[in-house]
Amino acid sequence: MKATLQTIQQIERALKKVASKYPQGSEDLMLTDIHLQVKADSGELLAFNDDDDELTRCVVEQWIESPEEDFYGEVAPILKQCIQGMKETMESLSILKPYSFVLVDDEKETLTDLFLVDDDTVILDGELLKGLDKDLDDFLKNLLAE
Repeated sequence: MKATLQTIQQIERALKKVASKYPQGSEDLMLTDIHLQVKADSGELLAFNDDDDELTRCVVEQWIESPEEDFYGEVAPILKQCIQGMKETMESLSILKPYSFVLVDDEKETLTDLFLVDDDTVILDGELLKGLDKDLDDFLKNLLAE
């Protein structure tokens, strides 16, 4: 599924509302993760904290009655892209580090980690690591051949 400009704008608007709940520079740092839930039938995108308090909701029209068989698998990269595009804002929320943005299903079970914010840890995406084994094997083979 390729996200439309309207879809990207709707997601970014929802993420800005989440960020407004945890403004930068706030003295009261929260201990929470941000849970994003999407519903294929209604197209809703909901955001919750660890206490299941709803932070925001919106309807992403492109997702209403989505025919995608692997709906969550199609939606996750779009959400990652939007969060990554707002990286500076998402990393400056008044939430105790480390915290994550996670995609959850209807039962609030984690499907995938979308984004981790931590000063010392970097999470590498599977796409970035694709082909790494072959590259390392080639490197070792060239090294041993010399």
